[in-house]
Amino acid sequence: MEEKFIKALESNDLDEMRKIPKGDLHNHSTRGGNKRYIEEWAGVSIPKCPKLKDLNDMNTWNAQYIKPLVIGTLGFEKRIEAAFMQAKMDGVTVLHMSVGFGEAVWYDNSVDDLVQALKRIHQRFAPEVLFIPEIALSSFTPIDEMNEGLEQFLSQDYFKSIDMFGDEFAIPTFKKVFRKAKEKGLILKAHVGEFGTAELIREAVEELELDQVQHGIAAANSQSIMRWLCDNKIQLNVCPTSNILLSRVESYKVHPIRKLYDNGIKVTINTDDMLIFDQSVSQEFFNLYNAGLFNANELNEIRENSLNLIRGKGQYG
Repeated sequence: MEEKFIKALESNDLDEMRKIPKGDLHNHSTRGGNKRYIEEWAGVSIPKCPKLKDLNDMNTWNAQYIKPLVIGTLGFEKRIEAAFMQAKMDGVTVLHMSVGFGEAVWYDNSVDDLVQALKRIHQRFAPEVLFIPEIALSSFTPIDEMNEGLEQFLSQDYFKSIDMFGDEFAIPTFKKVFRKAKEKGLILKAHVGEFGTAELIREAVEELELDQVQHGIAAANSQSIMRWLCDNKIQLNVCPTSNILLSRVESYKVHPIRKLYDNGIKVTINTDDMLIFDQSVSQEFFNLYNAGLFNANELNEIRENSLNLIRGKGQYG
């Protein structure tokens, strides 16, 4: 498969690239689907996402152009369909996709019904994709509400991973929540180092005992933190276009993923919010290759990282 990947990359052949197995380990389900699928269903054209100032700017754009198209339970399920369709079309064979507590509202707050819907859509649209269901926690959720929601989600024995997003500086206060997830054997992730500091990445990894970090690009600002991440085999699930359109990075040519890679950190390439940023995993490989940031062999190594199913401290199945 390595030869096919390199040939597709060097010949700029997107169709062939889509046939090659790859992973997407950083995907927010309701914003992680195929844009054309939603456009066709809704009968509208969603504008191209401009360069945004920050997450608040992104949420405002999303609320204006996407959310009004996908209302209610049907809208939720169409977005999940779009995510599985995107994975299948792009050759994503390992998909980590996060689902928040609030999505149960579409099923009269029944987590069981939510899980049954996810299973049904997965089997209907992309049964060949290894789906790793992920619990998405917002750091803005009150701790009591978070504990209650987590208990309901964990009781399903369905979710295999957990990810926290929101205020990076608040993340370490949820140590007990992550302990519960660890006891259940979940892969532990958190969004950190996207807007926060390199030092905050180490603090979050140590306090929450993370296996993987979502983004983590700020680590490139500290040689000691990069060395620590490498030594502790902490994987960073990076989303290049997201970083650029959220004004964290100027361009693909100067993206810090190169520096992270050169310092021995295991990195993967992912989509984040594809319905907004509209760049598939395959396209991200071309973006970094055409910018001269990586050669084909290096990108193949990064592709393989997302398929190895490594937690950082063991295997999961």
